[in-house]
Amino acid sequence: MDYSIQGELAQVARLFMAAGETCWASNGSILSLTLGVDWTLKVPGGIGGAIQRSFAGEGVSLTYIEATANDQTVVLNSNQPGKIIPWDLADGPVITTRGSFVAAFGPQINISVTVARRAGAAFFGGAGLFLQKVSGQGTVLIHGAGDFIDRRLQAGESILVSTGNLAAFADAIDYNIQSVAGCRRILFGGEGLFMTKLTGPGRVLLQSLKRGATGRASAATTG
Repeated sequence: MDYSIQGELAQVARLFMAAGETCWASNGSILSLTLGVDWTLKVPGGIGGAIQRSFAGEGVSLTYIEATANDQTVVLNSNQPGKIIPWDLADGPVITTRGSFVAAFGPQINISVTVARRAGAAFFGGAGLFLQKVSGQGTVLIHGAGDFIDRRLQAGESILVSTGNLAAFADAIDYNIQSVAGCRRILFGGEGLFMTKLTGPGRVLLQSLKRGATGRASAATTG
């Protein structure tokens, strides 16, 4: 499937679909589509997947899009200012934080829910205990509020990230937390008690703005 990413302030993804091609998308992301495209709501992974997704704070279902004719077009948006960036699953699975998943398409797309490896990160890291994981063969489109900072961490290399500024990261990344030292920084620094600690190897996508409560961060509608 061919696609293009368009726009500046609030980017959209335009998908060019042939008959039989399919795509998973977040709920509420369809901006427009041509008449030869059908869509419905489906739950990745069936009943078990629905239970896991409810724990993850994501919508129980996702939008499943299928072209019934050639030369069809679907335009997807994020309903919040920001950028859209592709993630090639040939580089490995990606973990998407709440509200960052736009779409996934390709010959083999697996969408599941994974559990944060560290208890501290699960409860204090901002992304939660259950995280959405996309694996297989194909492309994932990820939205970041504001602009993206695309980092490639080497083995053992770590960075600290403010809660809410993490959009997505490679499954191989170690996701943990680190406490903020000093009473003044805790009380007046605006970062709270903890920051997210990410350790490589792997790719990390940061977003320059914290995702707003009025965007697709709504637990009932995001994917």
